[in-house]
Amino acid sequence: MPDQPKFLKWLKTANRLVIALNRFGLAVGKQHILSIPGRKTGQLYSTPVSVLTVEGRRYIATGGETQWVKNARASGWGYIPRGPKKERIAPVGLPAEARGKVLRVFPRQVRAEVQFFTVALDIRNDPDAFAAAAPQCPVFQVDPLSSEKEEFS
Repeated sequence: MPDQPKFLKWLKTANRLVIALNRFGLAVGKQHILSIPGRKTGQLYSTPVSVLTVEGRRYIATGGETQWVKNARASGWGYIPRGPKKERIAPVGLPAEARGKVLRVFPRQVRAEVQFFTVALDIRNDPDAFAAAAPQCPVFQVDPLSSEKEEFS
């Protein structure tokens, strides 16, 4: 399995479109926009992510060590806006041995994003294959930092 995801050339443009639509209140599937402060600048960077729900808890999974993963680990906080509201969250990284349980449900809950994992990790579209990829797939539990919702400034 490769160390870095091999994403398609058009993904950056597609991500910008999903972010714009979401900010206008038009959700694209299970996509949410995760905003995390940069490790060096502190500036908020946004990326579309899919939020999974497993046993009543929310999770975000990705197919490799992306920049937002490194930023999330360094900062320990971020926002998940949807439309005009945003929720301040604490993304808590799961150890590799706990990721399989979450990744196993990924192909069923987030069908539209499965292709990015299968291409990036060269795996089958199968719950067992996703669970086996746990060492290469960072997974974060999404915990709220406060119960109040905030308006964009």
